[in-house]
Amino acid sequence: MLPSLPLLLALPFLMAVAVAAFPRSSRSTAAWLAALAPLGGLAILGWLTPAVMDGQVVRTLVPWLPQIGLDFVLRLDGLAWMFAGMVLGIGALVVLYARYYLSSQDNAHRFYCYLLLFMGAMLGMVISGNLLLLMIFWEMTSISSFLLIGFWSHRKDAREGARMALVITGGGGLALLGGVLLIGRIVGSFDLDVVLAAGEQIRASALYPYALFLVLAGIFTKSAQFPFHFWLPHAMAAPTPVSAYLHSATMVKAGVFLLARLHPALAGSDLFFYTVSGIGALTLLIGAWNAIFQHDLKGLLAYSTISHLGLITLLFGLSTPMAVVAGVFHILNHATFKASLFMAAGIIDHETGTRDMRKLGGLRRLMPFTSALAIIASLAMAGIPLLNGFLSKEMLFAEALTAGGPGTMRTAVSIAALLAGVFGVAYSLRFVHDTFFGPGPHDLDRVPHEPPRWMKVPVEILVVICVAVGIAPALTVAPVLHAAAGSILGSAMPEYSLSVWHGFNLPLAMSAIGVVGGVALYFGLRKLINLHGVQNTTTGRNVFHAQLDTISALAMRLTNGIANGSLQRMLLGLVLVAITVAAAPYIANPASPNWTRPQPIPLLGWALWLVMMACAVAPLRVYKQRLLAVLLVGGVGLMVSLTFVFLSAPDLALTQLLVEMVTLVLMLLGMNYLPAQSGPERPRWRKRRDAVIAILAGSGLGALAYSAMTLPPNTMAGEMLARALPEAYGQNVVNVILVDFRGFDTFGEITVFGIAALVVHALLRRTRMAPEQIMPGPPIKLPVPADLAQIMFPLTLTVSIFLFLRGHNAPGGGFIAGLVLAVPLLIQYVIQGTASVESRFGFDYIRCIGMGLLIALLSGSASMLFGVPFLTSGHVDLHLPLIGEVPLASAIGFDIGVYLVVFGGAMLMLSMMGTVKPSRTRTARRGEIDLQRRSARTGEMH
Repeated sequence: MLPSLPLLLALPFLMAVAVAAFPRSSRSTAAWLAALAPLGGLAILGWLTPAVMDGQVVRTLVPWLPQIGLDFVLRLDGLAWMFAGMVLGIGALVVLYARYYLSSQDNAHRFYCYLLLFMGAMLGMVISGNLLLLMIFWEMTSISSFLLIGFWSHRKDAREGARMALVITGGGGLALLGGVLLIGRIVGSFDLDVVLAAGEQIRASALYPYALFLVLAGIFTKSAQFPFHFWLPHAMAAPTPVSAYLHSATMVKAGVFLLARLHPALAGSDLFFYTVSGIGALTLLIGAWNAIFQHDLKGLLAYSTISHLGLITLLFGLSTPMAVVAGVFHILNHATFKASLFMAAGIIDHETGTRDMRKLGGLRRLMPFTSALAIIASLAMAGIPLLNGFLSKEMLFAEALTAGGPGTMRTAVSIAALLAGVFGVAYSLRFVHDTFFGPGPHDLDRVPHEPPRWMKVPVEILVVICVAVGIAPALTVAPVLHAAAGSILGSAMPEYSLSVWHGFNLPLAMSAIGVVGGVALYFGLRKLINLHGVQNTTTGRNVFHAQLDTISALAMRLTNGIANGSLQRMLLGLVLVAITVAAAPYIANPASPNWTRPQPIPLLGWALWLVMMACAVAPLRVYKQRLLAVLLVGGVGLMVSLTFVFLSAPDLALTQLLVEMVTLVLMLLGMNYLPAQSGPERPRWRKRRDAVIAILAGSGLGALAYSAMTLPPNTMAGEMLARALPEAYGQNVVNVILVDFRGFDTFGEITVFGIAALVVHALLRRTRMAPEQIMPGPPIKLPVPADLAQIMFPLTLTVSIFLFLRGHNAPGGGFIAGLVLAVPLLIQYVIQGTASVESRFGFDYIRCIGMGLLIALLSGSASMLFGVPFLTSGHVDLHLPLIGEVPLASAIGFDIGVYLVVFGGAMLMLSMMGTVKPSRTRTARRGEIDLQRRSARTGEMH
């Protein structure tokens, strides 16, 4: 049973990769591949159902980063089972619906990839057993929902809605992370079981108010609660399958899921009661009232969703056991009728070309079957008897009448519930009346008709569920509700009845008042005002854009003040910040360093250091002679390399030497981008200021380096030396540290190196040479150096492979070998030119970087298949004929990745730096320069 949860989580991501791997397959094939994820997940969930219904909690734990309390824990209880069923069940219906909804111009493969990515993120969030792991999936839902909402990226409203959703929910995610960290600090663990059992400890802590408000900020932004509700209507620019999935059962339910999940830990205080129930009641009324005046079908459904999410939040805020049961029940009910309504709205849009109710009407004659389905779902949303929405609405009225707190609170909650019932009937009636009744439709560019048969199937299934639950709740939803609510309440689970009829009582009277009042309100508004003429304005949107504009203007002023194109100023700021940060601890706690007496330096050491200092100081005098200055700076690196040789550090010496060679060439190539004439001399005071800063920075680094080198011998270095051979099967401790002990750091470093190379490529691939810099005539041919360079390549390749293979037990390794291979190619680039080299070798350096990163990741992850952490080394001794015994460590796979990334990254940067193409414009190629129109940097015409 244990491997089932990882497979359940992995299915959507695996299917997303499968869909992306076959971009030329048909739309039906992509839909079938996408459907395998939710259907397979439902099968796994069905297999686990008996255990969950018995009250068991299915867990899978894989140690990940136990030092910070982060383990890969998957946990399936009743609540997680219910939400996983919603995510997978409605997800399967949305996949089928999208197959017929998307047009031939839409990229269905990309859509399904985004959808499956979001599905996997939601599944990971609901079955996470660790709060930090939950946060990772929480942020993944924000990113993947951004991609889905902005799927129609050619539309401005889609881009704006996606950005708004990402900013609001992303900001809430940062607040939630702060709250999670505070909870972990209070409890001492991020494990969900420990946190849920520590409710009294959390509420008694002085940090509880801060943790509560931060967590609630994340919940309210995700579930579109006041005052963050305005992003949801603008997200309706997404394709309707996205709205039916994200804004009925998944994304907007993530917030209320977390509210239910952490209810045992956070609820039970007056602060929680008044904050959550107050915000829920406000959202309930604001969303319901605004829904009445919307003209867009999806806009009405969006505001009604806001209202129903407020209802759920209100119920959890009341915190009584029956209120929690009602909240869980309404999560299920709302997901079914709202998903069916969104799909029905999409069908109407698909067949009529509009969602504007002012143009619709009379569709019951043209689309009778779709109309019947949408009307039944609307009645469920209004809370009409014999439909599922009626049952949870009755529970709301009952809990409002018995709400805790002072009498005024009970009265306020009861009035809010009654008004919400009235408004709910009114906007449901408008949805039905303006769309399916009346004289219309008019001003359409097509004749509406029923959609394809299979496009209606998802709506039919959901509407049948609404009716079945409304008629026979005890036979349909009762076990699910009991398991889900029981996992929240535990022993406090109340006795309750899901009967359709409870006799004549006050909640029934409130329901009747709500229905009559809603009908009267809708038709009264039609007589008093022109509902179709109401102009809707969004204050939240205006405030959001005003704040964005203010922040952007401030950022622009700050950027122009700091990054104004002056590299000297940026370098000055960087060094000053580094000095301040490094000196702050010593200033706060002054302490004299306990340095040991330095060892005597022989004459050769003094000679190396004198040459090094001369090379360091000389460029200050000859900086106008750029070539000489660069060569002198290279001399510093050479002396450092010889110093490593002198100190018996061959690995470091070889690395430093190769890096210096490549860096020297890089700096020489960079001269192409410098102006022909140096700028004016700097004032004397600035030179003195820079000298002081340079001396401070250099002295500080020197002191830090000396302190590190004079530490007592019983440090981590001794442990590394002792563990290198028995645990990592390597005698070269430096390489063992890089590919084993600190392999994760190395993976991060090669990732950064690859990104830097790609950035250089992106910046320079369109660079053009100014006309006055083009040398006349053909390139100068150097046949002898060119022949020598070609002879050098196979020899250097042999040396590179030799250094790579011996790296685990002798000086060498992937980093050094990659640079060794780059040097002869670089020489050929310089001598023969880019076109000649690349025509013969044909290296794709970008693909080389990607393959290296992929090999490093796969080889590091392979160890996890054997139940050990990432990049744990294995070892085997191979007995080869003629060669003999060859020791082989599994870290060589990771080192191959390092080798490819270093070689590909270095060559990509150097080849781009050395390839400055002539200008594209004819005028510039002829050397005719118009100073009024020519770019000062590239010679391109404006």
